[in-house]
Amino acid sequence: MRVVVKIGTSSITDDLGVIDRDAVGKLCREVAAVRSAGHQVVVVSSGAVAAGMPALGLHTRPRDPLTLQALSAVGQSRLVQVYNDLLAGHGLVAAQVLISPLDFFQRTQYLHARATLERLLELGVVPIVNENDALADTELRFGDNDRIAALIAHLVRAEQLVLLTDTSGVFTADPRRESAASLIEEIVEIDRVLEAAVGGAGTSRGSGGMASKLAAAKIAAWSGVRTTIAAARREGVLADAIAAVPGVGTVVQARQARLPARKLWIAFAVPAAGQVAVDAGAERMLRERAVSLLPVGVTRIVGEFGVGDAVEVLGPVGAVFAKGLVRMPAGVARERAGGRGHDELIHRDELVLVP
Repeated sequence: MRVVVKIGTSSITDDLGVIDRDAVGKLCREVAAVRSAGHQVVVVSSGAVAAGMPALGLHTRPRDPLTLQALSAVGQSRLVQVYNDLLAGHGLVAAQVLISPLDFFQRTQYLHARATLERLLELGVVPIVNENDALADTELRFGDNDRIAALIAHLVRAEQLVLLTDTSGVFTADPRRESAASLIEEIVEIDRVLEAAVGGAGTSRGSGGMASKLAAAKIAAWSGVRTTIAAARREGVLADAIAAVPGVGTVVQARQARLPARKLWIAFAVPAAGQVAVDAGAERMLRERAVSLLPVGVTRIVGEFGVGDAVEVLGPVGAVFAKGLVRMPAGVARERAGGRGHDELIHRDELVLVP
């Protein structure tokens, strides 16, 4: 089985942001164990920013993007060196792989990234993946490694995604605030009610939280990948997730229908710059016949967007049912809305129905 495992900042650092070698060592030991069992593993590891903080004498996570990028540049080498040392103790070789959004969005880059990771796995290497935070354009970046892990799972055609965190999985409510919250062991479909119940960001040292993990699990599900959200501290958690041991955490089942890479990116990775409302006829055509969206079916334009930006598509009742990349700016779209022109507002290849 090919597995992608992601571990968050708070699971591999202490309260001061210093890398916890014991925590990383536990993960490396479990990676070595499942490798010995014949599985291939890609590790997506947070922690670069937190690892850079003590090196520069900082005790609280800054907010400005440039300082965060500088911290990532300082901390990334320190983080990977720990993985190098600890995996070497199990006879394994680590490789640093820094990913940017364009690696998924541009077809040539996507295929090159896949080929590189495939070759590393063929060579028996354990790729350690992180976002290229030090050089990332703040307007075009992922922002959390949960999402990266889900996209990597799609990229390498993994069968299992494991998201390791500080809790035992997804609960019926935020367990930090509700003592009666109980663990949800299986999720067949992630809906808005569940997303609203899980809370926001996790700790001050990380950028994720359970909402981020559910969003990643949704991406994985639409890629045909099963996701397990579980506690990093659980002994044997990686092997148990692969074996689908009951109670290992929360298992989010894969969907039967899979989205292709580009549509997966549009649906889940690109933020919407605006909204396009359409009439009932246009909604029916888009849902049933997979056609392009023409201005004739548009009733309203919300927000300001440019060519190539992503927009949400709303039906007559105001519910979002699709998302796509526009081929004309908002001003032109407003002028042509409801008209009879044949210019496409969103081409069918860049339009995806969203759950």
